[in-house]
Amino acid sequence: MNVEWVHPGLLLIIGAWLVPLLKGRARQVAMIALPAAALVDCILMQPGTHGVVPFLGQELVFGRVDRLSLLFSYVFSIIALLGMIYSLHVDDDAQHVAALTYAGAALGVTFAGDFLTLFLFWELMALSAALIVWLRRERAAVAAGFRYLLVHVFGGLCLLGGIVLYWSHTGTLAFGDLSRDAGSAAFALILIAFLLNAAVPPLGAWLPDAYPEATATGAVFLTAFTTKSAVYALIRGFAGTEILVWLGAAMAVYGVVYAVLENDARRLLAYHIISQVGYMVCGVGIGTELALNGASAHAFAHILYKALLFMGAGAVLQVTGLRKLSDMGGLYKTMPVTFALYMVGAFAISAVPLFSGFVSKSMVVSSAGESHRATIFLLLTLASAGTFLHTGLKLPYYMFFGKDRGLPAREPPSNMLVAMGLAAAACVLIGVFPALLYGYLPFPVDYAPYTARHVMATLGLLGFTALGFFALLAHLDPEPTVSLDTDWFYRKGAVVILNWSRGGLARAEDFVAQISDVVMRRLVLGAAANLRELDARVIDATAVGVGRVTQATSRGLSSAVSGHAQHYGLIMTAGVLAAIAIAIFAW
Repeated sequence: MNVEWVHPGLLLIIGAWLVPLLKGRARQVAMIALPAAALVDCILMQPGTHGVVPFLGQELVFGRVDRLSLLFSYVFSIIALLGMIYSLHVDDDAQHVAALTYAGAALGVTFAGDFLTLFLFWELMALSAALIVWLRRERAAVAAGFRYLLVHVFGGLCLLGGIVLYWSHTGTLAFGDLSRDAGSAAFALILIAFLLNAAVPPLGAWLPDAYPEATATGAVFLTAFTTKSAVYALIRGFAGTEILVWLGAAMAVYGVVYAVLENDARRLLAYHIISQVGYMVCGVGIGTELALNGASAHAFAHILYKALLFMGAGAVLQVTGLRKLSDMGGLYKTMPVTFALYMVGAFAISAVPLFSGFVSKSMVVSSAGESHRATIFLLLTLASAGTFLHTGLKLPYYMFFGKDRGLPAREPPSNMLVAMGLAAAACVLIGVFPALLYGYLPFPVDYAPYTARHVMATLGLLGFTALGFFALLAHLDPEPTVSLDTDWFYRKGAVVILNWSRGGLARAEDFVAQISDVVMRRLVLGAAANLRELDARVIDATAVGVGRVTQATSRGLSSAVSGHAQHYGLIMTAGVLAAIAIAIFAW
């Protein structure tokens, strides 16, 4: 970081620690000013390579600035700003520091030009995200935060192992297209790490496990950064990887199916994150310019409308304390503004014409059609219908309409409504004027979303979905159940391992006790008895014998003390002769 180039991520990370030093209005100003400054920094940034630091014969690149990194930096900064506005009423400095650090780490990943820099910010994202979950300060949140951290530590180890192998094989840490290393262990480990952060099943159960347990404001930040920074990394390193096509299509359907079963409003929205990220992963796998543009555009649009949806659910949680759809109903009377703004996000995620999802999601679906992938095209289309069914119809119906339970609700604080309004405006603006987004995509765009055929096909699909929903409404009532996902394996597996380890420790203790009994009683005590006998018979007898010899010698020498000098001379001469004789014998 120098005068010519200031890293927006470090601006947020360092600036976050100023927030606890301020109080009242000054703190609120800082909360808005920091992400606003980061956004301005990104807008003014010039393409090129910045922030290069020599390290162990390598170059650490903190600022690789191109169209792809700039696009993601814009939306990361925008959502950090909206998230801070949404959080202005929260009097918890720790939450604000964690959220700004999390956003700064995501920007660090976006501009990282080498694997070591990527890894450092990657791990900082994991730590700050876990802290955001913990800061709800409830038992379920603490447990979910620890599971989140353990899963992401595993992902970090995979990434680090892949980086080490890649470095040893290529001699460079530069982060770019990895297709030339396809099939290598480094390629596989790095891909697994990216897929885990993208929440690709069966590696994605951490997302619906952790995100709903965060605070109403913290969950808004969680929806934006981890999965989308993974999509960015996949675009950068794994474009055109065939397995991503099928994994992405499976994700799109997988998230929708689990949303069918879900009663918790925020878990339902969390599963739809998996579904929507599936479109992006699929686009990365297809790898054409249209597909990569679609993945990038959909990531941009998704961050905005998914944040808006979580803001709406968070507003309901804020004023009612409720998360279960089976406990809600009739809120449109007391929260009409929240309902209207939520529906903008619901229409956007459902790809309704004139909303942002329509101009981004369709790029990925169209790329599947142009690549003659009929099965993928069908799966993505079905997932789109399922998205409207549950996020656009089921959730708002049972949350805001349904059975009126007379809940004492009201509109949330004004700052929350302002943030929701800005996000809703962005969803509509992009939907009406797609060129505002298309002009910043990585490749030149030759795609027109508003064709008569496309609009009519979309409206037909949405119309039949709505007809089916209301026809089957009596059978769609949410039930207070919990859906088992692949997290069952590591949850139950951890219990089995813990119980086994406890039993193993008990067995080990008995084994050590038996060894101690053999060693101490038979060997050590037996050796002690033998040594005692040796001491009595040998050492003591030797000491007594030496004493007796010394005593006899002293008596003999005492008789030589006569008082005559010639006797002493004779004795000295004899001693010298004896010493000479001993020396000659030894030589």
